[in-house]
Parts: sequence; structure tokens; C-alpha cells
Amino acid sequence: MSVAVDFSQLLRYKVRESNSRTNDHVPEFFRLNNVLDAEKFYHLLQFNSAVKVYDELNSQLKELLKLRNVGQQFSDQDLQQLVNEHLKNSSSDRYGVWVYYPWSNKVVHLLDEEEFIEVRTSRNKLKITKEEQETLHQKRIGIIGLSVGQSVALTIAMERSCGELRLADFDELELSNLNRVRAGVDQLGLSKVICAARQIAEIDPFIKVKCYTQGASVGNLNDFMGDNSDQLDLLVEVCDNFEMKILCRLAARQKKIPVIMETNDRGMLDIERFDIEASRKILHGTVENLEGELTDVAAILKKMTPQERMGYLTKIVGVENISDRMKLSLANMGKTLNSWPQVASSVVVGGGLVVNACRRILLGSFKSSGRFFVDLDELVADRPE
Repeated sequence: MSVAVDFSQLLRYKVRESNSRTNDHVPEFFRLNNVLDAEKFYHLLQFNSAVKVYDELNSQLKELLKLRNVGQQFSDQDLQQLVNEHLKNSSSDRYGVWVYYPWSNKVVHLLDEEEFIEVRTSRNKLKITKEEQETLHQKRIGIIGLSVGQSVALTIAMERSCGELRLADFDELELSNLNRVRAGVDQLGLSKVICAARQIAEIDPFIKVKCYTQGASVGNLNDFMGDNSDQLDLLVEVCDNFEMKILCRLAARQKKIPVIMETNDRGMLDIERFDIEASRKILHGTVENLEGELTDVAAILKKMTPQERMGYLTKIVGVENISDRMKLSLANMGKTLNSWPQVASSVVVGGGLVVNACRRILLGSFKSSGRFFVDLDELVADRPE
């Protein structure tokens, strides 16, 4: 027997409810030794019946203590005794920090920041030393564009290659983005920036993330890049917007911020060291007539035709550097294709290339500008019999 039900009103209510927190990306911290935190946490658990609590602090403490006693062998019983001694017979509930993720309604019990970082970065050693990790913790990285940029941001977070990330993109997630952007179908319609920021918080809630959901613009570039004590140490530009490619470099050069770009096709990586080459031409001198004051160049860019923009992009990339498949795709733009082709494998590799370069620049072990290729089709090719 079928039942006729009108779901429209109920669904509209539920959709409004699910989207009411679409910009939430900052977790809340509760340290129960703090009376105010303890009171707030009690109310969260008492009056939010749907909240889900995850408490694996004991396993984190075991890992911490094994790291601090490298070379010693412990039985499970001995290791638990070591944990109990570390807690000094106090309640484990009051140890560490409880982290609430409002967008998923989850609470997770974690080691507090110092111990959390100690354990989470322990497998970086000695690819990244303790001293290098501490240096990276002081660094700020900005990312404009959150397709390839999402892969960059998440890889930076996993390696903990900085202490602060600034993310800029005006787009929302669409179904066609899911061929390369790590997200679920329940996140369609969510800001790409917020999607990335949430994933970073779920990897490491102690990394500071500043979100620019309207994207980068002439109006907010100065705030995005910062000044003096809060200035970016490095800018990653991986956006589709031609105007912003030019303008962000002019702003970065003025502030002596190095810029990295990854174009995905043939693993092309561009590095511009404006921090040590203050008069360097942007984009390796391929757009010399677009040099000048930011506002003046912005006015010129605003009047450009699509054909003029494409001409500049061709100069920037160089026809000789484009793969055959990309050339075929470009020939079909606006005919059978709506946008630039990108695939997940290239995006993931590109993210790794960018983060490797970021880390080496920030640690002072790489000082060059230039264009580099990591073309997997050439590097991993059929060998003659």
C-alpha cells in the first residue's frame, strides 16, 4: 500500500537547517581544568543530544610515551602503567583538550597542542627535523585557488609545513569538481574554501586558517598578504583567473613575497623569488607591458577582451610547453568543453610538487626562480625492448 506524503515543506525546513552553518570552519576547544570551559562543555553535552563523542586519548598517550622512550620494549600492561604514571592518577577527562566540530556535531578528545604536534609530526623525522618543524610552525602561506590549491592546502596541513594558512576562492563546490577535489557529495554547494578549511581542522585543529570566501581581489589583496608582523612568507597561486594571476604577483613583488604556481599540465612548476629578486619581472618577463602600479594594471586588465587574455595566457605558458592532450582540449574550449581539463592524479602530484618547493624555500634550502617540469608521461614511459 502506498502512502501519499507531501515532503516539500519538511525538506525545505531540513535544508535550511543543514545550511545554517555553512561558514563554520573553526573548531571549539574545551579544556576542563578551566571552569568556564568545563561549564560550556557540560551544556554542550547536556543539551545537544545528537552530539557524537570520540575519546581515544589513551592510545594517543601510549604513542606519546613510546616516542619519548624510543628503543624500550613495553608490554601492553607496562605501557598502560606508564600512561597512568604520566596522568599522575588524575582524571583523563581533564587531560588534553576536547575539540568540538560544529559542522559535523562531533567532539574529539585530543592531546593538547604541544604534545599533539609532537606525536603528529613524529613520522616526518628526519625528513623534516625538529628544528625545521619549529621554523615551519612560524610561517604563513597563502593559497589563491582551491582546486589544485586544495591538494596543496591539505598536503601542507598533513606535513605541518606552516602554522597559518590563508585560503581564497569565490567558487562553491559543483559535481564536476569532484573529479579532482577531495570532497563528498553532501558538500555540493559549499564554499571550496570552507570545505578545505574544515578538512584541515579535522587533520590538525591547531593550524590557523583564515578564509576568503569571496576570493582574492584588488580590495582585499593587502589584507590577504598582510603587513609587517602578519605578512605571508609565501604565496601559492593556482587560480583560473587571469587578472588575479597578474595582480597578486604585483602585490607579492611589492611585499617581497615569493610566489609558486603549478599549472598541472606536464607537471609545470613556476617559482618566482621576489623575496630575493625585488626587481624580477613577473611571470618570467612574459607580460612586460602589464608591469606597473596595481590599480593602473587592474584598469588595463578590466578592459581586455577574452581573446587578448587568451593571447597572454599562451605567452605565459608557452605553446611548446603544452601537452598534446591539452592542446586538443584548448582547441575544443567553448565548443565541446566548458573549462580547463584537470584530473585527480595530476592535481595530487601537483600538490606534492608545490608543498615540497614551499618547504624548501621556507627553510632556506632552495633559492632559485624558474620553471620546472615533472612530466610523469615522460618520466614513466615505455622502455625499448
